[in-house]
Amino acid sequence: MTDNPEPIATPEMRLELVPIGVSDHDRAKAFYTQAGFTLNVDTKPAEGMRVIQFTPPGSGCSIVFGAGMGDISAMQPGAVKGLHLVVADIDLARDALVRRGVGVGEVTDYGGVKYAGFSDPDGNSWLLQEFPPDLRRPGQSFRDDG
Repeated sequence: MTDNPEPIATPEMRLELVPIGVSDHDRAKAFYTQAGFTLNVDTKPAEGMRVIQFTPPGSGCSIVFGAGMGDISAMQPGAVKGLHLVVADIDLARDALVRRGVGVGEVTDYGGVKYAGFSDPDGNSWLLQEFPPDLRRPGQSFRDDG
């Protein structure tokens, strides 16, 4: 054993899919469609299995729900709380959701970081989040490094 072991490189690992529990697949599908999310997948690859995947506008990460997917399908409906949708302009994003018929709370400002929340029909909750430009770090969403 050496005193200075070589550091172990960690390969890139991207969060691309977050499962959520819903009680009614078609009702959830209608809600996320209404909210403007992109439907990526709605398939029944096997008997008793259904996979539904949506991506929020501009996101690299999607959500998935459905049936026959083991622990994913067994998730408690409404148990996922505080999924963040980081936006450049919270008023614009909130207004777009409201115009689509989504009930969104008022914008709350916590020292320049702004939030507004909404939930799907099962209670899975989402937060729109806007960071002011002076608090954004390199590589963070909506930072202008130019």
